[in-house]
Amino acid sequence: MTAPAVLAIDAGNSKTDVALVDGSGELLAWVRGGGFQPHGPKLPAAIDLLADLVAAAVREAGRTPSDGAGPGYVARRVSAFLAHCDLPIEQDLLQTAVEARGWAPEVTVDNDTFAILRAGADVPYGVAVVCGGGMNCVARGPDGQVARWPALGRRSGDWGGGEWLGEEVLWWAVRDEDGRGPRTLLREAVARWYGLADVASVCVGFHLGHLPEERLHELVPVLFEVAGRGDAVAVSLVERLGDEVAAWAAAAIARLDWGEVGVPVVLGGGVLTGRDARLMARIGEGLPGVDVRVLDAPPIVGSALHGLDRLGGTSEAVERRLRAGFAGRRPSAPRA
Repeated sequence: MTAPAVLAIDAGNSKTDVALVDGSGELLAWVRGGGFQPHGPKLPAAIDLLADLVAAAVREAGRTPSDGAGPGYVARRVSAFLAHCDLPIEQDLLQTAVEARGWAPEVTVDNDTFAILRAGADVPYGVAVVCGGGMNCVARGPDGQVARWPALGRRSGDWGGGEWLGEEVLWWAVRDEDGRGPRTLLREAVARWYGLADVASVCVGFHLGHLPEERLHELVPVLFEVAGRGDAVAVSLVERLGDEVAAWAAAAIARLDWGEVGVPVVLGGGVLTGRDARLMARIGEGLPGVDVRVLDAPPIVGSALHGLDRLGGTSEAVERRLRAGFAGRRPSAPRA
């Protein structure tokens, strides 16, 4: 039996997708598991998570690891795009860990923003800006040259992301409540969202752990709703985020040689794929004449397409078939 062409992996903070596809673009298997957290001593468990999902995908596809790709191989190529793969030292560590599993003779490991880029563009080049829990940006030129940033938070020049926006919303809301800041509708909205008497109680709840830190991200839709009512503080935060997205994309475009081609800019991550009208308009104002697109496919599509690109190029027919396969299917949970 011929081996699948690509073992595609998209591993994010909150979920991990693994898929097997063949050279014609047919989707053979797609499974989804928990978030990928490889920092420090968590690395072995994170790679074990990938291994469990790979095994589940092989079972779903009705294959065995030795079907045509070589002894123990799952596919001809691994295309793995992983969260927390930001610095060269992290990429080397994760590349070594994935290669050691022996899933394919050819292995690519890189940051998960590259999967968003390829999933959102119909060409293997462009710029991607992601705004989920945090912010990141990458670019790949037509000649294969890459631009990227450390994306380590404020210390590396970043501003934005769901957790950061949640902190900002709380900061402004509590300063209204205690008299240190301007009046804002965020004050009532924050307390109401968490079902507490006031914003101070929300802050104490996070401090004592009664509210888990991941719930900060819930304040993003609250921010957009309040901004939609014209609140000056909320509007200023949304506009600042739009400016940051546009500034990062513009910097990425300036770094590379694009020749005569148009540059697609793909926006991904939950904060951006929500398509808030004010935010999208602000981004467009900062990128006049640029082809800005909001990701409408799962990032695992980009992982699979990248792998097929590296195996000799992806025809329009193959890409259409692959995209249609993912669009018409939901990932399965791995069986024990």
